[in-house]
Amino acid sequence: MMLKTLVSAIALCGCLATAQAAEVKAGSLTIESPWARASAGANSAAFLTIKNDGDTPERLLTTKTDAAKEVMLHTSFKDGEVMKMRPVDGIDVPAHGSVELKPGGYHIMLMGLAAPLKDGDSFPLTLGFQNAGEVKVSVAVQSISAMGAAMHEHMHDHMQGDMSGMHEQMTK
Repeated sequence: MMLKTLVSAIALCGCLATAQAAEVKAGSLTIESPWARASAGANSAAFLTIKNDGDTPERLLTTKTDAAKEVMLHTSFKDGEVMKMRPVDGIDVPAHGSVELKPGGYHIMLMGLAAPLKDGDSFPLTLGFQNAGEVKVSVAVQSISAMGAAMHEHMHDHMQGDMSGMHEQMTK
């Protein structure tokens, strides 16, 4: 049982690690881990982290891709017991700060997909910033159940602790 758990944990870590996209630098901005969920229908969402190492705040204003008919910046929020989302006109990135577009928060809504997004594929996305201008990234498509890079790091750290404990028990 313990060996089966260890093998599953290693497989999960490896699968998530290979799905992460490379970071893109544009001036003082770094765009990290752009990813989208595979789609079963005509819509999906893209996620990423924007880091700003500069002294000037930045603002993400637009997004575009040929992968979807309509691309919008959105935020998700809880209204009572119901999760809702709405478009936003921009996303602020503070000077010497970062913002994470993630499930349940800010995201890039992809509506009217040209073709379903399949796990393992990628597509180009152009981000339009107030100061930095246009920045092109490649978005890695992950499984519908994907959690993203931040959750991957959390799970990886947690699993390493679990695997150390398993290794100690297995070597006794």
